[in-house]
Amino acid sequence: MSTVKRAVPAANSYTQTQPFWDGTKERRLMVQRCNQTGKLQWPPRPVSIYTGKRDLSWVDVSGEATLYSWTVTRSAWPGHEDRLPYICAYVRLKEGTRLLCNLLDYKLEELRIGMPVQLTWDSLDEGVPYPAFKPVISGGGGA
Repeated sequence: MSTVKRAVPAANSYTQTQPFWDGTKERRLMVQRCNQTGKLQWPPRPVSIYTGKRDLSWVDVSGEATLYSWTVTRSAWPGHEDRLPYICAYVRLKEGTRLLCNLLDYKLEELRIGMPVQLTWDSLDEGVPYPAFKPVISGGGGA
């Protein structure tokens, strides 16, 4: 087991992240919605990217997504060599917005833009859950 710390981000009221982290405690993936347009936005912001107004709410999303893009990292900080290569990915949620995330449980040679991925959970220090994604296994609905 790694002794490297995976710090828990501080919830910051300025960027409106507290509801996101509260949701993760219940393993709920939540994103912001502009109440005037109904459109989703990520990452969280104090105002709508569509209207510039503070009329925002938080909504649960399904966790169903497709792989939009990714990058491969072949080095890690000490103690995390078991996670190589490390994949940082953009996924497009079924609900329409994109999230930057970690991709877990993948076979590098099988990654394809547009492939279905699903929400899974990883842990930071102190067991704090955070959302990640993994490929959907064909015919099995997931690993």
